[in-house]
Amino acid sequence: MSPSSGFSTTVGALRLREWQLGPGQPTLVMNQFSAQDFNLVVDDRADVHVNSKDGRFYLGWFPLGRPGAEGEGWKIAVTGKAKVRGYEISFDTETPADVVAATVARVLETSRLV
Repeated sequence: MSPSSGFSTTVGALRLREWQLGPGQPTLVMNQFSAQDFNLVVDDRADVHVNSKDGRFYLGWFPLGRPGAEGEGWKIAVTGKAKVRGYEISFDTETPADVVAATVARVLETSRLV
């Protein structure tokens, strides 16, 4: 084994970064939905639920955490079809809204009218 094998670096090469932290502005997520294509409901806990008119897309925002789920703040679900499974994506309550908004934008971009 040579003395130069493995990972090595210098402090200067680490390039420290500033990372966005905290929940941010949930309107960045919610502003992507039109009343023409989506239903929006705010429940008695002030949780927000958005679903597509066809019922196959769901987004839930739970500012205080989703009941029964440890620390879950956002839930995205797309229902599958007979031979293709759907999927779910979850983010915790402290995930920056910018990150959730980017994910929602990509999910919406992959949908198409039939």
